Parts: sequence; structure tokens; C-alpha cells
Amino acid sequence: MESLWEQTWTKPAFPALDGDRNTEVLIIGGGMAGVLCAYQLHCTGVPYMLVEAETLCSGITKNTTAKITSQHGLIYDKLISRFGVERAKQYLAANQAALQTYRELCRKIDCDFEEKAAYTYSLDDRRKIDRELKALEKLGFPAEFTDELPLPFPVAGAVRFPNQAQFHPLKFVSGITKGLHIYEHTRVRELMGTTAVTDHGRVHAKKIIVTTHFPFLNKHGSYFLKLYQHRSYVIALQNAPDVDGMYLDEAQAGMSFRNYNNLLLIGGGDHRTGKKGGGWQELRDFAHRHYPQAKEKYYWATQDCMSLDGAPYIGPYSASTTDLYVATGFNKWGMTTSMVSAMILTDLVQGKENPYGAVFSPSRSILHPQLVVNGFEAVANLLTPTAKRCPHLGCALKWNPMEHTWDCPCHGSRFTEDGKLIDNPATDHLKH
Repeated sequence: MESLWEQTWTKPAFPALDGDRNTEVLIIGGGMAGVLCAYQLHCTGVPYMLVEAETLCSGITKNTTAKITSQHGLIYDKLISRFGVERAKQYLAANQAALQTYRELCRKIDCDFEEKAAYTYSLDDRRKIDRELKALEKLGFPAEFTDELPLPFPVAGAVRFPNQAQFHPLKFVSGITKGLHIYEHTRVRELMGTTAVTDHGRVHAKKIIVTTHFPFLNKHGSYFLKLYQHRSYVIALQNAPDVDGMYLDEAQAGMSFRNYNNLLLIGGGDHRTGKKGGGWQELRDFAHRHYPQAKEKYYWATQDCMSLDGAPYIGPYSASTTDLYVATGFNKWGMTTSMVSAMILTDLVQGKENPYGAVFSPSRSILHPQLVVNGFEAVANLLTPTAKRCPHLGCALKWNPMEHTWDCPCHGSRFTEDGKLIDNPATDHLKH
């Protein structure tokens, strides 16, 4: 079940760490966010190292749908009501700056970068679309309304963002990592202050950036309460239409569409990790109904860290830690948010303020309804009697018959049928 991106790139190779090292900044985690932090630090001349437990982009990045956009569903109306107009403007400006940075970098990298409009549609609620358009008007962004989309069903309306983009994320990584100080197969076993202990030596750093998807340190920052994980599924079809854009249903269980070369990528079937959802079958049923001539070429699944309030956590790891930084909770928008993370964290580790930092602060209020849901899931699954327990915090694991994995409904760790770790925050395999 390798994604389209995995099957169409030449993977770069980097050595494992060999012996102790000293550096200014250590980046832990070699997905898109970690890679872009390394690239930005490299460009600014700050000494850094990136260590990755497995191989580059072997976690979540390889399974993205690879949209580069500031349109993250119908988020701006919500951001204004939660944080106010100024913070919502920060969020929009940060993502637009990330898009522009990608645009400039991709001129020099062969990664199938294409400018496309992005659309968020509602099947049955025009009022939600109108509210989002009013919010964007307050922010001064030139969004447009449409109710005619090249999709095989009618919509009540859609918000159109012009001049957004899509690309091949792993081809981009191949281009951007040339010459960077990266070490693969180097798992961090323990942090002692800002010293990282690995199986191949210790890295003594002045500052540490954690970009491991779900942060692996439990005793700081309360990420086990602030985050949950969500699975979604993708199929790539041949002999299906070119929809000439990127499309997303505003409903969490809705579908997404984009093309790559001669393929149509359809996403959906979502569910909280450890729960039940439509999965690939829902997408295949849809394709069979609407694109009967199409043939499935690839299929894969992905997993996303979801924050309490819709905004990622980027900045100091917690109020009680110094020289430790984090980027997580990308809410399904990992490509754009990875670049935002690199822009903010590169400034912070150099002691500079970043104009976008406040809206993403990991220390902001956690008093949101999702906190109650996360707490309930944790308590319910801690009390569920079963032999299979997650080594992260001891929750009961659930069997996922679709993917033949053991999944944790509390925090989203996943394991193969025979107990090998697939997705964090757990750091160990299951004990037999």
C-alpha cells in the first residue's frame, strides 16, 4: 500500500549518525516540517543537524494529497470568532507567505508544481459559505463564490481561492535536501536537557526542534490532551475527468478531489483513529457510481494530528521548557503548515520574534469542547479491559480490519498485526 508519491520518486539516502556531535540546533523528525526547518537554517548559516528514526519522509509526508493552500476548509469564520480579526489575519498571512516561498523554491526543483484554484464546497448549507466569504472580506482576501463545480453532484455553494498550488511532495524533498546535514536510522531514545541520546551517539545541542508528527515527550505541553489523530483514505483513478483545481467538502466526513498528471485523486472515508469509518470502500463505491470507466491505479491512507481549535501548535514546546520547540497539530494541512513552521521556528531559535507566531502558540488556551471529547476517549479506553495495550499511555488498542493494524483511539499510535510500530506517539513496538 505505497502511495502514488512513494512509487514515483527516487529516494535520497543519508548516513546514520556515527559518534557524538555538537550543534547549535537539533531537529528531531525528517518529515516535511523537519526538512524545511533544516533547509531554512542551512540558508541562514545556523549550525544544525536533522535526525530521523527511519528514512526521510517515511512517516506521514509520503501519504499527503500535497495541496499547498491557505484555504483550510471554512476556517476563517471560525478563527475570527475564536481569536479575533488580527489573529485570523496572521494565520492567513503566514499561509500565503508559505505558498509564496514554495512558489519560489519550486522554480528550481522539478516537482510537478502547478498553480490551481482551491475550492471548499458545501453540499447543503449555503449560509456556511456566505459566512466564510464575509470573514474573508474582513481579512481583505479576494475569495469568490461559485455554485458550479466540475464534480458529479450539485453543491449549495463554494468558496474559491485563486492562485493556490499542488505538487509532488517527495520530488520536492529530493531537490531541497541536497547538501543538508541529515542522519537517517538515528532514533532519539531520550532527551537529557538539550542532549539527545541515540543508539549511534549523543548530540549536544543548544536548542531542539521536535517535528515528529505527534510530539513524543509526554511530561511537557499536555499534547496527549491537546491532540487526537484522524485517518483518511485516497484512491487515484485513471480514465477519470480533469477537475482543474483542488476541491474539499466542508463536512469532516466529506470528500476531496485533485488531479495529478492523468490521475484523479479522491480522498475521504475519514474517521478518528481507532474508530470506524468508510475507508477505501466508500471511495470505491463513489467511483463506481460516478466514474464507471475509471480504473484504480493507487490507493493509500494517511493520518493527521488534529488540534483543539483548528490552528496548529508551532513554537516553544511548553511554558515550562526552554530551548525546546515543536511543530504539530497540522489539521490535514501539512504541506503549507510545514513551511509556516519552518519560517516561525527558524526565527525563534535565533532569538527573533516572528510576525505570525502568536496565533500558533502552543501555550494558548486549551478550553475548547474537543478537550472533553479527547479526555473521554482517554478515560474510556484506559478502562477498557483488553490484552493489547498501547505502550504510549496504556490505552486499549482496537483492531482495524480494513488495514489489518492495531490502532489506539486515545492518541493514534498504530501497530502492525504482529506488533511493529507504524505511527507515533508510541516509541516502542508492542510487547508479546
